[in-house]
Amino acid sequence: MEKLIIEGGYRLKGTVAVSGAKNAALPIMAATLLTDDTCIIKNVPALRDIDTMVKILQALDVKAERNGQNFIIRGTCSRVKAPYELVNTMRASVCVLGPLLAKKKVAEVSFPGGCVIGPRPIDLHLKGLEMLGADIKIKSGYILAKADKLTGTKIYLGGHFGSSVLATANTMMAATLAEGVTVIENAACEPEIVDLANFLISMGAKIAGQSTPTIRIKGVKKLHGTTHNVIPDRVEAGTYMLSGAITKGDVFVKNARAEHLMALIDKLRECRVELYERKDGISIVGKKGKIKPTTVTTLPYPGFPTDMQAQMMSFLCLADGISVITEKIYTERFIHVSELSRMGARIFLEGPNAIVNGVKKLSGAEVMASDLRASAALVLAGLVASGKTSIHRIYHLDRGYENLDRKLSGVGARIWREKE
Repeated sequence: MEKLIIEGGYRLKGTVAVSGAKNAALPIMAATLLTDDTCIIKNVPALRDIDTMVKILQALDVKAERNGQNFIIRGTCSRVKAPYELVNTMRASVCVLGPLLAKKKVAEVSFPGGCVIGPRPIDLHLKGLEMLGADIKIKSGYILAKADKLTGTKIYLGGHFGSSVLATANTMMAATLAEGVTVIENAACEPEIVDLANFLISMGAKIAGQSTPTIRIKGVKKLHGTTHNVIPDRVEAGTYMLSGAITKGDVFVKNARAEHLMALIDKLRECRVELYERKDGISIVGKKGKIKPTTVTTLPYPGFPTDMQAQMMSFLCLADGISVITEKIYTERFIHVSELSRMGARIFLEGPNAIVNGVKKLSGAEVMASDLRASAALVLAGLVASGKTSIHRIYHLDRGYENLDRKLSGVGARIWREKE
């Protein structure tokens, strides 16, 4: 096991490139199960979660080989069981359920795992597939789904947490091979869903309305192979934008797409961060001066993303005043608060609200990463803290950020890995 050591207090300066989006690549890789033909997926990041999806595909007897930043996926899926030891490590593993059911008419998928950030039920996944005609049972921790055929229908994917990205993905993938027309209401509008829809369309699927709450899918009999380029990772881009803002540096975040980051851009401008939208990325221009406090409420896209909540909290720890962060997606996603407090932050929790009292400085400390985005938040805090910060359990980071320490080193951060 490794830990990250950060010597804080250095302004970041230079260009950092954003990798392909993990949360787009994973369901797209799962969608290759819908065809027997070869698919080439480009701009796939080298991450632990991607490795896990490769192992799941291989467990289903599908060949998946990396060639640089590209994956070549081919072969007929001859097995239908996604095992516990793989699915339990990653939430997005459940995305193989819809494609398996649509292609093989049967699927056996373990309940998914992932970061511990509060309850994340899969009832909407099961609802969508059942309404398409699947018979679903739960046995010994596995989802057993069968269907002689899937039939298009109107499906409302509403639940306690609002729209669901992965449930939308699963239902949309299954509907591509269903008979007739499927209409998904309250569908997720995230860029990753749009990217998946575009991939499916390039395979021959008939989909309209992606990027809106109403997606319409007309089923086809067969899908074919294709080549697709995964979109840049908006959460990684946002994290690097905040790395420039928190260190008052001058950082150009290459490949960042402003249209995917408007909620974050709006809040940074409220906090008096100077930034510019470029054709091929976003520039953060550091300047002296106090950070203005703000209020942040996490909401489904295009609202402020829950996956940027922890990183934004680190930034607001240094604001000149009181900020309030309200978490409306995963109300228990505040485990990082205690670790930031160890570094001198003043944060108080009241239900789904975090009241952040800005301080003049943070101090390096020994801290523990609890999940993927909390890990990034601790890295941001370490970049600006006085002294050294040691972050333990950084295997979380390797699930979602490709070479984060190397990329930050490239723009002037003093950050390195050591053995525990």
